[in-house]
Amino acid sequence: MDRDGVLNRHFVREGRPCPPLHLEAFEILPGVVESCRKLKGAGYAIVVATNQPDIGRGTLSQDVVEEMHAFLRIQVPIDHIEICYHPGRGASNCNCRKPLPGMLVNASREFGLDLAQSWMVGDRFGDIACGKAAGCRTILVGDGYDEEPQATPDFRANDLAMAVEIILRRSTLT
Repeated sequence: MDRDGVLNRHFVREGRPCPPLHLEAFEILPGVVESCRKLKGAGYAIVVATNQPDIGRGTLSQDVVEEMHAFLRIQVPIDHIEICYHPGRGASNCNCRKPLPGMLVNASREFGLDLAQSWMVGDRFGDIACGKAAGCRTILVGDGYDEEPQATPDFRANDLAMAVEIILRRSTLT
């Protein structure tokens, strides 16, 4: 799943969703802990795939992001976090930056995950395109902002709790 806007509150700057810039602003959204516990109880591995281009752009410290992830791991039963630090906006050429599927493919290799049995939950259409490219089923949380759809989600949900209910109703793991 994506991080900002799915697991934690994001901020809007200049009309675009942005991550928190310091640990004090990192707020886990209501229902996230319980929802992730449900997924773990159903046998799912929880992998977070997050673009963090502010590091590559020099506007956010990697140490701050690592502090946020340490806090997140204490609160939420996450198995792994894949991070793309590349700046994007044409300034990087990598296969890990969403909407490309590199982070999901890496996690599937490392943990032996079947991407066809996996779900990508995100709040942006790039998350959905990433999941589709990796062969996952997808759920768009929220409305995708004011972005041009890159791919059509399999399902839509208001929040992670609703997304988890969709996953569990359609699960082949239990």
